Amino acid sequence: MTLQSKLDAFKADFQAGKPPFNVPHSVIETMNRATAELIASGAAQKALKAGDTLPAFSLADPEGKTVSSADLLAQGPLVISFYRGVWCPYCNMELQALQEALPQFEALGAQLVAISPQNPVNSRKSLRQNNLTFPILSDPHNDVAAAFGLRFEMQDYLVELYKSLKNDLPAFNGDPSWTLPMPARYVVGQDGVILYAEVNPDYTRRPEPEDMLPALRLASGRAA
Repeated sequence: MTLQSKLDAFKADFQAGKPPFNVPHSVIETMNRATAELIASGAAQKALKAGDTLPAFSLADPEGKTVSSADLLAQGPLVISFYRGVWCPYCNMELQALQEALPQFEALGAQLVAISPQNPVNSRKSLRQNNLTFPILSDPHNDVAAAFGLRFEMQDYLVELYKSLKNDLPAFNGDPSWTLPMPARYVVGQDGVILYAEVNPDYTRRPEPEDMLPALRLASGRAA
């Protein structure tokens, strides 16, 4: 079963209001409105693309250790997934799929990291719940996401919806701003050049992990 088919099945149950979700249709309409507006804004077209240079970063892992892009690239090609947070079921399913594909990435000499605005406590929770062996790096204020062109500010009506659902992003992130990264996936060669980029303002749609393998083979010097 592909990652997207799993996401589609979850979305169908969620939007149908099936247990344990029991979400009223008005909530679904509000979420769909926000997604449609983000798509229409054209924000995704402004994000970094293949051929662009990776913005250098240094971020803390869940244990407080600083991890830099320079150190990661010194070890091999880099796969980056921008992750909204432990509260997002779509993101968690994506991380689980990336974990399953990790041996294929490692066989090509690649490192995998996720980047999220959530604080280290919630990143440790993500690691446990999703049985991850790769790090989730904390991106305070979504500053690294902004450097990639992924950060967006949530509309007031969406903030109110999140509050009504007890989805308190300032508490999750340790940051009073209501911003999120658009879900995105990147493959970066050791020279810092982005070889693969997938950005989708619709958080319910994610590329398959295997979609990155041709770029990783290219990065590792193997035939695609």
